[in-house]
Amino acid sequence: MDFTDRLHRELQTALKAGRKVEASTLRLLLTAVKNREVERRGQLGEPEILQVIVKECNQRREAIQQFRQGKREDLASREEAELQILEEFLPQAISPEELSTKVREAITATGARSVKDMGKVMSHLMAQLAGRADGKVVSQLVRQELSGAG
Repeated sequence: MDFTDRLHRELQTALKAGRKVEASTLRLLLTAVKNREVERRGQLGEPEILQVIVKECNQRREAIQQFRQGKREDLASREEAELQILEEFLPQAISPEELSTKVREAITATGARSVKDMGKVMSHLMAQLAGRADGKVVSQLVRQELSGAG
């Protein structure tokens, strides 16, 4: 709840300051959060809101890539501006060393023995690392660790 209040306060500030891109980005984010709440039939906690923000960031990155391929730099730069705004709400990224440590801890905690147990490890990890690490990078590290272990 506190995180949603922060988003609403930031939206009001952007509106008062006349920052249109920031205001529209925050409106879209709040709509995405509300849609997820409707899906889940309840309010979201901070980890779930962070997952929504990560999803929105990933959508912006894909759009930037597609716009650049289509030689639409104007649209790509708008998406980059939105991405910057969204990334401000994500926690600081985890260092590679800390990520490796977390992966090993999760493997031990879940009792994973082989790549078949990857789902258990990933669900355990991603709950802890919401918004702090890219899922693809985490997945690669888990796969490497489990391949070496099994």
